[in-house]
Amino acid sequence: MVPEGIDAAGDETFIGEQIRALRRIKGFTIQQVADGAGISTGYLSQIERNRSKLPIGVLKKIANMLGVQISWFFQPETLGPPEERDLIVRAGRRRKMSFTGTGISEELLSPNLLGPIELLLSTIDPQADSDFYSHDGAEAGLVIEGVLDLWIGEKSFRLEAGDSFSFSSTEVHRCANPGTIPTKVVWVITPPHY
Repeated sequence: MVPEGIDAAGDETFIGEQIRALRRIKGFTIQQVADGAGISTGYLSQIERNRSKLPIGVLKKIANMLGVQISWFFQPETLGPPEERDLIVRAGRRRKMSFTGTGISEELLSPNLLGPIELLLSTIDPQADSDFYSHDGAEAGLVIEGVLDLWIGEKSFRLEAGDSFSFSSTEVHRCANPGTIPTKVVWVITPPHY
C-alpha cells in the first residue's frame, strides 16, 4: 500500500511526519521516543519517514510516549455550520486516518471524541491485517461489505456482510481481510479509543 496519512480537509499529511514534528516540538530525541515506545531507533526513523508499517499498537505506544492520545494525529476537522457542530457529521467532512503500510483506513463517524462512544468506518484492504492489540473499554461492529476474519482472545471467526459482533476491548483482538475486495466495518467503541 502506498503510505497514506491523515486527510481530514483534503491535504495529505503523513502520520510519520506528524510524529517527527511532535517529537521535535517536545524536545525528545529519536532514541528517547524509541526507548519509551519499546521499539528500535531504526524502526522509529523509518516510521517518521513513512517507510515502514505502523500498526495501531505501535502508534499508541508512540502517542503515549509523546503524551498525546492517538486522536492528536487527526488533522483538525472541517467544521460545518455552527448548529451542526458536535451533533452531525456530513459524509464529506469525516476525519480520516490511514495507518502507514497496514492497508487499514478509518473514518470518524461520530462528531468528536469527547463523548462516551466513538463511531468509526474502517476500510480494510484485501489481505490487510491489524495485528493483535488491546485497550480499555468495549467495542461492537457490523460488517457492511466484504469478509472479515476476527480474533478475540483464543477464538477466531469469519464474518460476512450483515454479521455483527461485540466484545471487551481488554481482550487481545485482531482483524484481517482474507478476501479480494475491500472490507468495510462500522465499529462502536466505548470509551473512545483514538
